Amino acid sequence: MVASIAGKLEGGRLSKFRPFREPHHSSSMAAMVGGGKRALPGEISLAHHGVLFLDELPEFPRAVLESLRQPLESGRISVARAAAHVTYPARFQFVAAMNPCRCGYLSDAERACNKAPRCAVDYQSKISGPLYDRFDMTIDVPEVATLSMLSREAGEGSEAVAKRVAAARNRQKERFAAMKLPYRINAELFGEVLHELVKPDDKGRQMLEAATEKMRLSMRGYTRVLRVARTIADLEGDDSVKMAHVAEALSYRQMQFGKTLEEV
Repeated sequence: MVASIAGKLEGGRLSKFRPFREPHHSSSMAAMVGGGKRALPGEISLAHHGVLFLDELPEFPRAVLESLRQPLESGRISVARAAAHVTYPARFQFVAAMNPCRCGYLSDAERACNKAPRCAVDYQSKISGPLYDRFDMTIDVPEVATLSMLSREAGEGSEAVAKRVAAARNRQKERFAAMKLPYRINAELFGEVLHELVKPDDKGRQMLEAATEKMRLSMRGYTRVLRVARTIADLEGDDSVKMAHVAEALSYRQMQFGKTLEEV
């Protein structure tokens, strides 16, 4: 329905694939959240039940990035114009990528610009704390040598990963169905239901409590750690959330902006 309103259906046929949207960083506010004379849906609604991928995240205008905060929480966006006031669905998986700094060579002293590491702090600070807090996971990917990428050594295949993910999603679906809950995946859990379903073991709970104080986790960050830990346990086929699952979930919230890999 969203694609139809936006005139994106090819030949008027329904699509059998989840949407994957990757707007350019020059996209305007109207292009991202929706708008125009007819208050058409934007990229975040076109990505509903799919993936919204923003490459070079800090290059997007600050106002565009901040506009993502509300729909990431509510799963919908309201577009108000003089001729129309429309609310569109916007529940998507948000994936983003960015370089550590503008030159991209923060961890390589020989190639880094003469403004490092200050340039990294300035560049990464374009991502506000509230927006950063809405990410479930942040992963620092170190540079891989070109010759290593050319190696023919086989890693784990995509089919094997897909089977493991499908099995984890089925575990979640069965769990919610048994409890007569209207959820499909752990990402939809919140409030009392989340705390009822996700109860780490004693060591995991103690670790999470200590990390909450040390890392100064917000309530939003705390709940995200719980959901990620539950998902990690599901990927491993474990019915309970253990300390190892909590530790891994916490590791995804420790990215330190503006520092080289050696400093971290």
